[in-house]
Amino acid sequence: MDKADCILFSGGAKGTEAAFGEIAEQFGIEEVNFTFEGHLIERDRGKRVLNHEELINGDVSLEYVSKLMNRRYTTSPSFRRILQSIWYQINNGQEIYVVGEILDDKTVKGGTGWGAEFAKLCNKPLHVFDQGKDGWFAWNQQDWVAADAPTVEHIHFTGTGARNLADNGRAAIQDLFERTFG
Repeated sequence: MDKADCILFSGGAKGTEAAFGEIAEQFGIEEVNFTFEGHLIERDRGKRVLNHEELINGDVSLEYVSKLMNRRYTTSPSFRRILQSIWYQINNGQEIYVVGEILDDKTVKGGTGWGAEFAKLCNKPLHVFDQGKDGWFAWNQQDWVAADAPTVEHIHFTGTGARNLADNGRAAIQDLFERTFG
């Protein structure tokens, strides 16, 4: 795989998304960061501001997401736009890499969890680095299974995750790029 053909899709937000972008840039990987007017992000490289019509295309019922995720989410317009922009990240990536925490109900903690659930619904290869368990896990269409350290297998991939990125999470992203593009 030629890294000149690769594109990281992300959101450029503080924490995991910013780290994915920084490391992608170090390795000469193009990045696209989906956002919307008024949303503060840390990465300007590859910034793609979604317009109103595009955001509507990525819309999802908050009731559906809450039921799927076994928790209630705020109904604020800003949170809805975040979910809509996550839809673009997942929709554009052929495989998904998440840094966060897998919960007992098999969902991923936080807003990032919607991205992981959407990846499951789309049957996309999905890997989560669980910072608390300090390891990679892969979704096998039924459950999370401990996984060997993955490598990026598709030219279009998504990197997303927690705002609170721990040192082991950052190292996992760095190692992912080293294994794949180093």
